[in-house]
Amino acid sequence: MTNAVIECILSRSAAKYYDPAATLSDDQIRELVRIGTSAPTSFHLQNWRFIAVRTPEAKARLSPIAWNQPAITDAAVTFIVCGQLADSSVIPDRLAPLVEAGVMPAEMVPEWEIPARGLYEEHPQRQRDEAVRSGTFGAAAMIYAARSLGLGSTPMIGFDAEAVHREFGLADDELPVMLLAVGAERPGNWAQKPRRPVADVLNLV
Repeated sequence: MTNAVIECILSRSAAKYYDPAATLSDDQIRELVRIGTSAPTSFHLQNWRFIAVRTPEAKARLSPIAWNQPAITDAAVTFIVCGQLADSSVIPDRLAPLVEAGVMPAEMVPEWEIPARGLYEEHPQRQRDEAVRSGTFGAAAMIYAARSLGLGSTPMIGFDAEAVHREFGLADDELPVMLLAVGAERPGNWAQKPRRPVADVLNLV
């Protein structure tokens, strides 16, 4: 069983070495984010934001609060993937385009908003969990999109979250889920590393 999508997934590996002279245009960056935001979110919350750190000045601000990892300065762009705490009150606005497009009947909107309110409103841990889930789904879509375009990527959790929050002006309801460097690779990167056997991680019930 193989096709271009599966081959893209199976051939991806985190890049360590980037061509520091290679850049991505703002339109290419926007396209990666557009693809990323096609990923699923609970109740169609779309509770994410992406900060594209691409200029030398912005990279110089990010690098020291992210352990001076070389990918931040060498890759064309490093995204700060921000998850937003799940907020059920935004659901009518998020669903309005579906109603306008005829995808969802208007009377179904409360059927989504009411259970979401019960799920999240008095549960801060669930709000935070949803922020991390959504940001991770979006980042994953961007990782595979980058691979399909011949670019490398590196997801990173090595950073000072409070400093990133402060330095890049994240809102009170936002948290930096991960950094995601994307750019043209240079030689020396590894192929995908062997994974644990499926038999070790799958239960068929």
